[in-house]
Amino acid sequence: MKTNILLLFFSSILVLICNSSFSIIHDSEEIYTVSKDGKGDFKTIQEAVNAAGNNWNDRTKIIVRKGVYREKIIIPATKSAIYFEGESFAETIIVNDDFASKKNTEGKEMGTTGSSTVFIFSDNFSAKNITFQNDAGKVGQAVAVLITGDKAIFENCRFLGFQDTLYLKGEQDVPTPKREIRHYFKNCYIEGTTDFIFGAATAVFRDCTIYAKENATFITAASTPENTRFGFVFMNCKIKGDAKSESVYLGRPWRLFAKTVFINTDMSEIIKPEGWQNWKKPEAEKTTYYAEYNSKGVGSDPKMRVSWSHQLSKKQAKEYSVKNILSGSDNWNFKIND
Repeated sequence: MKTNILLLFFSSILVLICNSSFSIIHDSEEIYTVSKDGKGDFKTIQEAVNAAGNNWNDRTKIIVRKGVYREKIIIPATKSAIYFEGESFAETIIVNDDFASKKNTEGKEMGTTGSSTVFIFSDNFSAKNITFQNDAGKVGQAVAVLITGDKAIFENCRFLGFQDTLYLKGEQDVPTPKREIRHYFKNCYIEGTTDFIFGAATAVFRDCTIYAKENATFITAASTPENTRFGFVFMNCKIKGDAKSESVYLGRPWRLFAKTVFINTDMSEIIKPEGWQNWKKPEAEKTTYYAEYNSKGVGSDPKMRVSWSHQLSKKQAKEYSVKNILSGSDNWNFKIND
């Protein structure tokens, strides 16, 4: 039930989040429990989010009991750090069924952005053992999670959908982006059919399973802002699925400066030999940065890749450490269980 724990160590203390997966300094922690059977503080996750504080130095931990929570959740930018912890990633499910062409209450189409099941506008969001899902089906764009906040971390989570499952929006199409938007995914499962990992944020996916469903075509569609050093980086991941053999591209550029890199990734036979596509933008072949290092599996032959993609040297690959990619100008530092 609701608990208020005040931890003092001189002026502040290091609070470990996600079972020591990373660390953030906070003055206090509020804990709520959500349970559909009424045995928690709230029956819905949105109610718990609404109760969370707006003080940056506070953290709200929301323990989500097993169950299917059919909700459309909004985490406003004003909220302090929020942490979702589910009882079981397979049995703690947040789901909704909106999609881009669906009409909203005003009779207008929701659009890709409006279709999301969960909106994360705040910084320092984290989640563990949760399934995020959009079950609208094969209806076009239907987002499970959309993030514009900075420094989101997901561990042992699932993202389920078809087209546009995971939208790392960041400062999408902002003419001069002013904020760094960074995310970290560890031991997660992400599935979809078309552009199911997309957006402008910088993100590391480590030890994740990327699952291309039947009739899948493209895994990523990065829209990395110009002059941003890193886009999407996949480390020690596995790409598999029930898509047809040689039918799925690693990525295509939603915007001209897209950056996507796969390091030590196991690629099954579903990956097209050429690997990458220019989205009918020949000019993107000069501005995008698509690269691999030590890809493995049937779909990994470097000799077959498009000429405008890159194979990293060992020295170049060393630059792709989590610290280099995510630390940023504020030296974001978090501890990870390896």
